[in-house]
Amino acid sequence: MRKFLILLTGIIWVALPLQAFDISQMSDAERQQFRDEVRSYLLENPEVLMEAIDVLRGREEAQAAKDAEAERASDLELVAQYRDELYNDGYSYIGGNPEGNLTIVEFLDYRCTYCRRAHPELIEILKQDGNIRWIVKEYPILGQESVNSSKVAIATLKTQGPEAYLRMHDVLMEFSGPINEKSIVHLAKSAKVDADAIIAAYDDAEIEAQIAMVRDLGMKMKVSGTPTFTIGDLIVRGYLPSEQFKGAIEHGRSLSN
Repeated sequence: MRKFLILLTGIIWVALPLQAFDISQMSDAERQQFRDEVRSYLLENPEVLMEAIDVLRGREEAQAAKDAEAERASDLELVAQYRDELYNDGYSYIGGNPEGNLTIVEFLDYRCTYCRRAHPELIEILKQDGNIRWIVKEYPILGQESVNSSKVAIATLKTQGPEAYLRMHDVLMEFSGPINEKSIVHLAKSAKVDADAIIAAYDDAEIEAQIAMVRDLGMKMKVSGTPTFTIGDLIVRGYLPSEQFKGAIEHGRSLSN
C-alpha cells in the first residue's frame, strides 16, 4: 500500500506548482497543507486509488516478466556453455535410461531436506517416463557430514559400480547420523555393498578432486542451493512438487526439440 500512496503523491504533485516539488523547502504549515490537499483529493476521487493500483500492478507484472525472460536467457547460456561438464564429465553417476531423449542433472546434498523430499518423487517419475537420463552431481554444501556422505557415495560408485551406488544413494537419503567407520559398515549392510571397499577408497584424492570439480561447476552455474536441476536446457532451482516437476520436464523437452 505504501507504494500505491507514493505513486498517488507523484500524480498529485504533477498538478501542483513547480515550487511544490521540493518538499524539503516547505514550511511546516505548507507541508500540512500539502497533506490535507492529498487527503482531500483522495476522499473526493477514490477511483484514483484503483487506477493507480492498476498502473502499479501492470508495471510490476511487466518488470517481473522481463526479469523472468532475462533469467531464462541466462540459464540457456549457462547450460550451453557448460554442457560437456554437465552431461559428459566421465565420473558422475548416470541412471534412469542412459539412452533417454532427455537428460536431467541433479545437484544434491544428502543432508538437504528438500533433496530428500524430491528423491522418491523423482525416482517414481523416472520409472513412469522411462525415457529420461538422470545424472547426479554430488554437491555437498551443508557442512562436513554432507561432504562425508558424498565421499561414501562416490567411493561406492568408484569401487562397486552404478547399481551399488544407487542402493547406497537411497540409504544415504534417509541417514542422519555422523559418517565414520562404524556407520559406513552399517550403511553398507543396508545397501548390500562391500564396506571394506568403501573404507579403503574413502580418502582417495580422486574423490576429493571430483567433489571440488562439481563445486566449481556449481559455482559457474550459479547453483546456490540444493536441489538444483537442469532439465534439458532448463534450470530448475529448488524443490518442485511432483506434478509441477512433470510440467518442467515437458517444458524442458520442448526447449530441447
